[in-house]
Amino acid sequence: MSDDQKTTHFGFQDVPEDEKAGKVHGVFTSVASKYDVMNDVMSMGIHRVWKDAMMDWLAPRPYQHLLDVAGGTGDVSFRFLKRGGGQATVCDMTASMLEEGKKRPEAQDAPMDWIVGDAMNLPFEDSTFDVYTISFGIRNVTRPQEALAEAYRVLKPGGRLMCLEFSHIPNDMLQKAYDAYSFNVIPRMGKIIADDSESYQYLVESIRKFPDQDTFASMIRQEGFENAAYRNLTMGIACLHSGWKI
Repeated sequence: MSDDQKTTHFGFQDVPEDEKAGKVHGVFTSVASKYDVMNDVMSMGIHRVWKDAMMDWLAPRPYQHLLDVAGGTGDVSFRFLKRGGGQATVCDMTASMLEEGKKRPEAQDAPMDWIVGDAMNLPFEDSTFDVYTISFGIRNVTRPQEALAEAYRVLKPGGRLMCLEFSHIPNDMLQKAYDAYSFNVIPRMGKIIADDSESYQYLVESIRKFPDQDTFASMIRQEGFENAAYRNLTMGIACLHSGWKI
């Protein structure tokens, strides 16, 4: 690696920036068929409560068009439509994740599009969407600040950003207990359920490398979003961020 080559983190590893996307793609291609099952097992089903909390705060409307980035198998998009949203576009860099989503019974005849695309270079025109969501995905983006800039670009004036991501527990003892669970249990679950411990080791490490709540809120403001706010979920294990394009 040359001295002037930019690097980023892939879990706890430092890798060239231009290699991270491929490595992340490999992780999610590997786990696609078991992704929804593993989400339930890893979080003991609590990820469903977090996504419902996102919908509660968002309060979808029938006229709204959602862009769900890193949307995977469509979990958030299906909730958005069920709550009264009008249309959803799921965008993910991993085609196999989208294919798994299309197999879900609720995908049949739903007003949804499934698009392969990069969060840092979205294949959409400016000012297209009413709502932009990204759930447990922005920590996997090579340059999250660029993803936030793209979110701002594709939102209509008056549009809203909502980001659900793992975060930091503001209590050292609880954080240590959570770390012990994450590093010792989750990769083993990945081995048993998905026959892939390494991908889940990366996912645990990537959570620890993501900025804390206040730092990420400042990143959202930096891209021009107004009224930026966040709500901790389950003691800060996850955090829901909101911002508006005014």
